[in-house]
Amino acid sequence: MVVADSIWERIKSFLPGKVGDCGVTAKDNRLFVEAVLWIARTGSPWRDLPEEFGFWHRAYVRYSRWGKKGTWAKLLSSVSGVPDLEYLMVDGSIVRVHQHGAAEKDVQEQEAMGKSRGGLSTKIHAAVDALGNPVRLLLTAGQASEHTQAEALIDGFRADFVLADKGYDSDAFVEAIQNSGATPVIPPKSNRKTPRDYDKGIYKERNLVERLFQKLKEYRRVATRYERLALNYMTMLNLVSTLIWLK
Repeated sequence: MVVADSIWERIKSFLPGKVGDCGVTAKDNRLFVEAVLWIARTGSPWRDLPEEFGFWHRAYVRYSRWGKKGTWAKLLSSVSGVPDLEYLMVDGSIVRVHQHGAAEKDVQEQEAMGKSRGGLSTKIHAAVDALGNPVRLLLTAGQASEHTQAEALIDGFRADFVLADKGYDSDAFVEAIQNSGATPVIPPKSNRKTPRDYDKGIYKERNLVERLFQKLKEYRRVATRYERLALNYMTMLNLVSTLIWLK
């Protein structure tokens, strides 16, 4: 996969190794980013990185180092525009952990892995703005309820409406939404003694968060988790989210 010239022009100034930066000036940032995108798109092991991208181990070490320094997260933050918070939509999606990406049992929870139906899995929790752009991504073990991250997903945002499916229907979350100044648009659970009204027309916009997960999972390294470290998996999410913002 090749980074389009238009996208490269928009991201190159945010990458380390520019003239004037501390350390060695990078001459191959574009080739390196293309190498990481090839891995993300194909889901291939790093050892299978084609030779034209350079030595695979050097690319992997650099990818990991940038992740630890927060470079990929800063890149996403730098290219993200001002979110359209007319609507803020939240949801979660499970991804399977490949057997080669499984962490040791005693650290699986801290690496956002857990046992659910079908084996180890991770859950991506996402908040999306009214244009379908990701504004916050969180990771938990796959068996965790979406509701556990609900308030964290909307914390600090001042939206007009917060949209979520009935799995998020709880008095505590509804109150948190109202306290933020937004109007909750959440279908009530069937066991509610006093069902709440919600705007069914606005609720139809919630498909944007589902479409975000579809876009993320076009990249095989996101659709299946191969990374043992949650940080490295989040790095993949940050890079793909960067492209979503730029398209």
